[in-house]
Order: sequence, then structure tokens, then C-alpha cells
Amino acid sequence: MGPFWRPAPLALHLPAHGRGRALAPALRQLLRQPPGSWDLPELPGFGGPLEAEGTVAEAQGRAAALLGAERCWFGVNGASGLLQAALLALCPPGSRVLMPRNLHRSLLHGCVLGGIEPLLYDLPSDPLTGLWQPPEPRRLEQVLAAAAALPGAPVAALVLVDPTYQGLAADLPALVALAHRAGLPVLVDQAHGTGEALGAGADLVVLSVQKSGTGLAQSAALLAQGDRVAAEAIERALLWLQTSSPSALLLASTAAAVEHGASAAGRRQRRRAVTRAGQLRQRLEALGLPLVANGDPLRLVLATAPLGINGLEADTWLLQRGVIAELPEPGALTFCLGLNPPRGLERRLPRLLEGLRRALGGPPLPPFTPPPLPLLAAPELALGVAWRSPAEAVPLERAAGRVAAAPICPYPPGIPLLVPGERIDAVRADWLQGQRRLWPGQIADTVSVVAGS
Repeated sequence: MGPFWRPAPLALHLPAHGRGRALAPALRQLLRQPPGSWDLPELPGFGGPLEAEGTVAEAQGRAAALLGAERCWFGVNGASGLLQAALLALCPPGSRVLMPRNLHRSLLHGCVLGGIEPLLYDLPSDPLTGLWQPPEPRRLEQVLAAAAALPGAPVAALVLVDPTYQGLAADLPALVALAHRAGLPVLVDQAHGTGEALGAGADLVVLSVQKSGTGLAQSAALLAQGDRVAAEAIERALLWLQTSSPSALLLASTAAAVEHGASAAGRRQRRRAVTRAGQLRQRLEALGLPLVANGDPLRLVLATAPLGINGLEADTWLLQRGVIAELPEPGALTFCLGLNPPRGLERRLPRLLEGLRRALGGPPLPPFTPPPLPLLAAPELALGVAWRSPAEAVPLERAAGRVAAAPICPYPPGIPLLVPGERIDAVRADWLQGQRRLWPGQIADTVSVVAGS
């Protein structure tokens, strides 16, 4: 080893195939073919996601059976594109949809495209880490009652995000049952899950097979069951939003990932990864490093706030030492271990996190202040109108009373702290200023507001 030797980086981020280590075997074999040989159009016999016959239709049928769905459509624009299609299938123009505050911004884009009004329901947050928590059934009951009491357009559907980016999971059967009793179909954004929402009774479920499976980025699947959403409405929305030239590589990636995950080899692969993740968790806990309890053994979430460290600062320190985490946040740092964790992980990561604690640690950070939001709220100005309106940038200190013209979405996962069309009251403006300090470099000093608002 010469003086310039450096250990390989610990790549603890998505996709879950770990830079190719855990790719589905069929996909790995395909990628060994001459470059471009797999870049095919919708040839006769091959077909596409909306064709009734062909290789793709057969693969979608197998995927539906393996995942416990009645219908399955592959997507090539990631979970984002399929969430938007699902939303447009559920909600006619002018209707309302209940969506959680930890929604991905692609759902807001879907509301703009479909002329749908978002009703945003608040979620509990953990004062220790600042992380959004899943809704409890009692809270969702209150949300549904508040929505039913609102005058105006009907509510067409409920959206749930489960599990969260950090692997936190709700009591999905109870939540879905509450929505169905209220007469609402349920769309579950399960980009970070593996389809468990179908067993809970969800009507539509969106999966990202690069996040919890062995597929390439942008590989995704939309699953449907029951008769609350017509297949014709789903396919119409897919026709509107998906490309007419879907990537054969991404379609094959989705099929290969789903089939491998359900195979004996795929189950063995996951068991090995979960075993290694459990051993790593035990070592970190033995060192007294605080970890967030979650439902995904392959998502390791370090609670940095109890160590006195902002998660973004922890991320910078670790990057300089070859550790690439998935999601830095002010109170936590999330690592995605993947389905074939890097070699030496169990030895190297504990040592580096001990070094992080010694280098940057101190008294615990103060408890995080939850956003000052009502249980249920709609933008004061229509989402699409606000987003398209002439805008001006004003300092956050002078934003009180103005109407937001653009979302504030710290990197990464695209979860908005502020939605276009919301009026920023004084308490919210103060809270946003505090968030700017917690997200150094990720939230601008100014906010875009509707001109003249």
C-alpha cells in the first residue's frame, strides 16, 4: 500500500443494489450484452406497459401475482411518475385529496397537472430528532372528520406515505380501514417499502424497486386491487404521463427485481443482508451510539441530535472520510445498507461513528420545535395559480403575511416545508427562519412569494 492508498468508500446510499453488488442476476446478465442491444422500442411480441399482450404484459402479470396485486403496471419515470398517474386516476379535476405533510413533492406536481386541491394533514414529530412520525389511527380519525366537515368540493382519496424515508411504519390496516369506512380509496406511497400495503387493503400502491429491491434507478411499479379505482382510469392517466417510448432496460429492471425478490435466491440475499445489518446495529448500540427504532432493518438511522451534532455537519465530516450516507437531516443521519452491504462495513462504520462523536460531539441539541400547523389545511390560493403567478423574492424575516409562490424543499427527499398558495403567518415565518439555521446551505435566505400578496 503506497502513501496514496485510500480504502474504498462506504457507499451507504440508494439504489439498494449497492453500485451493482446486489443487482438482480437477470438484469446483470442483460447488462453484459453489447451496449445498446437492450435499447428496444415496443416491438411486436415485446409490447409495453399499456399493451394487453407481449413480454411486458406477461411480466406485469407475474409481478402482480408475486406481490399479491390484481393488476400491475411498470413505470420508467420512477415512483414519482407513477404517484402522479395514480393521483390523476383517483381524483377528477376540482376534487380534493387528503395528503400528509411528509408527502413527496411529485404529488404536488400531480395536483397541479390534474387541477386537484390538496388538503394537507399535519403529522406528529419527534422532538428528539425532528423526524415526522407516522399518523396514529386516532389522529387520522380526526383528520377524516375535519375533512368531512369542510364545505365545498368532495374529498376523492386519501394518500399515505408508508414507510417513511427513515423506515418508520404506521398501523396501515387500521388507517386503510378508517379511510374505507369514510368512503375513500387509499393510495400508499410505498417507494421505500416492498408492497406490504396491499395486505393492509390499500387500493393503489406505488413501489420503487431501486429503493428496496435490486433494480436500477427509475424502475417502479404501480399495483392495484379492488374495485374502488377502475383499471381504465389508471391506464388513461398512465397514457397521459408516461412516455410513449418506455425504456426496455428499465422495464426489464423492474421485472427482474420483482421476480428475484420473490425467488429463493432473492430471499437468501435479503436474509444475509438483514443478518449483517443486525450485527452492525448491535455493535453500534454496544458503543452507546443512539439509533432510531424503525421497521426497516436495512435503514440505519443515527440520531445525531442526542450527540450534539447536526446531521448535515455529521454528513460533511463522514464524506471527508469516505462514508456516503443517504439522507442528512438536522437531527438524524440515515444510511441505506442495501441488499449486499459493503465489505468491512461492520468494522469500519462503528470506528468512524466513534470518531465522529469524539470530533464533533457535545451536549444534546435542544428539542426540535414542530411546525406550527393546523391539523388540516388547504392552500389559500389554488396551488397551480400560486405556482404560476408572478413572484418576488423577499427575506424570510419579511415573509409574514405573504403567500408562497414556490415550495421550500431541503435536499434531498423533496418533502416541502412550505407549499405554494399557503399564507405565511408570523409564527410560521419564525419557524422557517429556525429551519434555515438548522439546514445550513439548503434553505435560502429569501422565500418566493406571490407578487402583491
